[in-house]
Amino acid sequence: MPQATVHLLRHGEVHNPDGVLYGRLPEFHLSERGREMARMLADHFVARVGEGAKIVHLVASPLTRAQETAMPTAEALNLEISIEPRIIEAENHFQGLHPTKSEFLKPKHWLYFRNPLRPSWGEPYKEQAARVLAAVEDARLKAIELGGDGAEAILVSHQLPIWSTRLTAEGRRLAHDPRKRECTLTSLTSLTLDDDGKIIRVEYSEPAAALLPGAASTPGA
Repeated sequence: MPQATVHLLRHGEVHNPDGVLYGRLPEFHLSERGREMARMLADHFVARVGEGAKIVHLVASPLTRAQETAMPTAEALNLEISIEPRIIEAENHFQGLHPTKSEFLKPKHWLYFRNPLRPSWGEPYKEQAARVLAAVEDARLKAIELGGDGAEAILVSHQLPIWSTRLTAEGRRLAHDPRKRECTLTSLTSLTLDDDGKIIRVEYSEPAAALLPGAASTPGA
């Protein structure tokens, strides 16, 4: 029976000289390093296709940084980029602010820390995972339609939705320390699904690891 793999690709480094939590804010473009990361990922996928991989479907979040990350792969593999709102960045009350201790401790923010396990400052982890997994299922079906058994799809998304999805797929606790997420810039969280849509394997890789030293590391950015 047909299986498929859906790769959740985190976008590349963003040009963010002011160091804000940009969240869903528009017009945050990739930095030069981010563009190089995107090109390196395209080369990675081209090499895999050369080895027999059937990468047939490419999807990106509506946000600029995700679409810019997808573009080199689209050009290299001659794929169209489908826009998928369900894999957008998580909502966050602190969007647009500088992520400093002094900012977070301001009384006007205290209400948003009432339940960090949910979390109360933004979109619940469960809701993030649910919407991404729904998009993964649609991508699985499309990949099989286009490429048959063993086909692969790429979904370019964002750190927190990807991490929440991985924790869910692995049956792990959703509440976590943001500093301990295993989801670096342009990393791949690859989900292999059986013909019923059940996730049977989760793999993690960093094809652009050589470009990570010195890159931005703000959690959730």
